[in-house]
Amino acid sequence: MNKSLVSHFGSVTSPFMVESSFLLSALKKHFGFSHFRPLQEEIINEVLDNRDVFALLPTGGGKSLCFQLPALIKPGLTLVISPLIALMKDQVDALVASGIAATFLNSSLDAEEFSRRLRDVESGHYRLLYIAPERLMLPHFLERVKNWDISLIAIDEAHCISEWGHDFRPEYRKLSELKKYFPNIPILALTATATGRVHQDILSHLKLQNPRTFIASFNRPNLNYRVTPKDKAAGQVIQFVRARPGQSGIIYCHSRKGTETLSEKLSAVGIRAKPYHAGLSPELRSRHQELFSRDEIQVVCATIAFGMGINKSNVRFVIHADLPKNVEGYYQETGRAGRDGLPSECLLLFSAGDVVKQKRFIDEKEDPQERKIAWAQLQQMVDYAEGAICRRKILLNYFGEKFEKENCGGCDNCLSPKAQVDGTMAAQKFLSCIYRIREKNTFGMGLNHTVDILVGAQNEKIFKFTHQNLSTYGIGKDISRNLWLSIGRELIRLGLVICRDDQFGALELSEKGRLILRERKTVMLSQTPKTKVDPIKRNEDSSYDEELFERLRVLRKELADAQDVPAYIIFSDATLRQMARDRPTDHEAFLQITGVGTKKLESFGKIFQTAIQEHLQSGSQSLK
Repeated sequence: MNKSLVSHFGSVTSPFMVESSFLLSALKKHFGFSHFRPLQEEIINEVLDNRDVFALLPTGGGKSLCFQLPALIKPGLTLVISPLIALMKDQVDALVASGIAATFLNSSLDAEEFSRRLRDVESGHYRLLYIAPERLMLPHFLERVKNWDISLIAIDEAHCISEWGHDFRPEYRKLSELKKYFPNIPILALTATATGRVHQDILSHLKLQNPRTFIASFNRPNLNYRVTPKDKAAGQVIQFVRARPGQSGIIYCHSRKGTETLSEKLSAVGIRAKPYHAGLSPELRSRHQELFSRDEIQVVCATIAFGMGINKSNVRFVIHADLPKNVEGYYQETGRAGRDGLPSECLLLFSAGDVVKQKRFIDEKEDPQERKIAWAQLQQMVDYAEGAICRRKILLNYFGEKFEKENCGGCDNCLSPKAQVDGTMAAQKFLSCIYRIREKNTFGMGLNHTVDILVGAQNEKIFKFTHQNLSTYGIGKDISRNLWLSIGRELIRLGLVICRDDQFGALELSEKGRLILRERKTVMLSQTPKTKVDPIKRNEDSSYDEELFERLRVLRKELADAQDVPAYIIFSDATLRQMARDRPTDHEAFLQITGVGTKKLESFGKIFQTAIQEHLQSGSQSLK
């Protein structure tokens, strides 16, 4: 265990530690895995010892297993609180496919089915029950739950309880009463993303008792991050998706209209796509998500604000067609890619126009404190988008984690570093303009107004301060306004210019900036990358039989359709790749495949082994 990534309130060692061999045996039997992911075993041991636990594991880090495995070992019922109906169904389908007694109670069930499941819960038929917070916290329902034999309460997406989180949900606040109703039942709070402030908020509101806290690395090594200047976004998206036939992806847009328009343009060129946003009826949203989960459509276009409860493990790419509001939300959304651990791509299309739009929304906020926080969060997102250093380093630093490597090998800035060009002339003009403004007015102006002076804009504010008379007025007409904005932001990042938050974003020269202006020292700036979305060049896994993989994918889809579940519920892409590499043709070899447990061996082993044998035989015949 990496001690630097784990903090604890108290010792990790507990008086009740289940033998590793026993846990590993249960892990393989029920879930098909032969080893734990980082921190899973430690968390499970604390849960089995009836401790309150807070666990922060990245998406794809195996949060669900931290309560699912203890639920099969501890007597009684494990209550899982989840905010999303679709996510509940996905997880329950996956558990049932693995032979585990699980169910959910939510508004998607009719009264008769709800009552039937409730009776089965009370008769001890299930080991796990998924439920929404608003249902659980109804007073009359809580009184009923108090009589159940509950051994663990797991709160998924725990960041929803914090107003400082990117996905705050008011109904989660009521969960602060859980300890009053269930003082002796351990609570496991789980999230994939939380800053230090949100982390403390979760612990405070849930009133966890001497909780053990586990924080894993936020690094997702299988994700490739890239930012490309936006230029006719629909065309860029179409080019990107066409280069990845058969791969599932999510495209995030800022507005509902944006999701509709983009999905229509994708459909028009033969790419199967559907929109997903809060303005659609619940039935249509559910239908579109189901089509996506079952690989009936290749792409779903979703609003950034609404979010999606996607448990789909084989999302191969996430595109942000518009700029996210903050880094935390961006990280969460990109995290929906590559949950199966296979290489996946995250593309952000960036334009200065998106920054202006976001700032307009921020300016509409009435609370000055809210505006200040939103401005700071947006600036962090812009710094990520325009930065020339490793994108993984920027993301991890946001969450307080240091990335030691100089080159991550998995982002555009590391794989294709931005060219540095001599930007001395442009820097001199920008720095000089800031100096002249302060010389005339004794106070500074913001970035937008400074750029207006440089390009010779004619607007009310320019004339109000008679800035058309400055010597720097119009000296930057040969450069576009958007490029000047980008140059200004880079000079801020380089420390040559200071943006004063306490003076409404007014700019002033730093000591370093004054020295550059005075001594005319060379300033190197990053060259704006091209807008074309070229395929990423990297070493793809060529160790498996691609023809066999496609054959197994078709078989998996047929079985999934017959059982009325998404294909990844049967087996993940990672599991199929291993089958296509190892080609197991008997039960013993098939059980060695990651993702194959006792139940799945029993249900699907023979049919997949037969398909592999037939493929091998057809290959042998073709060689004769």
